[in-house]
Amino acid sequence: MDAGLVAVLNDAERLLVAETEPQAMEGLDEDDVVALHTKIRRARSKYVGQYRRTAASRVAEQGGRGLARPTNTRARHKAEVFEEALSRVSTRLGDLADRAATELRAERLAMTQAGKGGGPGQRDVPEQPPRARSVTTGRTGDRALRSPASEKRRAGTAALDARRQAKRDAR
Repeated sequence: MDAGLVAVLNDAERLLVAETEPQAMEGLDEDDVVALHTKIRRARSKYVGQYRRTAASRVAEQGGRGLARPTNTRARHKAEVFEEALSRVSTRLGDLADRAATELRAERLAMTQAGKGGGPGQRDVPEQPPRARSVTTGRTGDRALRSPASEKRRAGTAALDARRQAKRDAR
């Protein structure tokens, strides 16, 4: 990473970026990498937002976006640093997710292979309990007594009745 870009970071931000180095992420599991990804993404979003807001506020006084750009370099550099860090963490997270998916697929295939070869009663899949009856009896879905559609219809009728009554009262 460019030393000039890292120079704009404070100590806490440097430590956060240092956590994204490949050697530092080597011992992290998938959940830890997800947490790090979230922290880096939030920091990146913070500085991208600062950069955009500051540049947008200067457009009127500078006369254009291109003219307002050079005066806002600190936030832009920080956003670039965190963008690179986010790229590293995203790559690592993708690798871990691919590895986990491969292991899960292999585990499921092994379970499927172990289930084949015997008769119908030899699988280790637990039998599911019978479906419980619904607590609410009666109509469901569009035919329910209180569905969003019926509530809208009911409200429309009440409003129409109120308008008719107001018209009668005005006579």
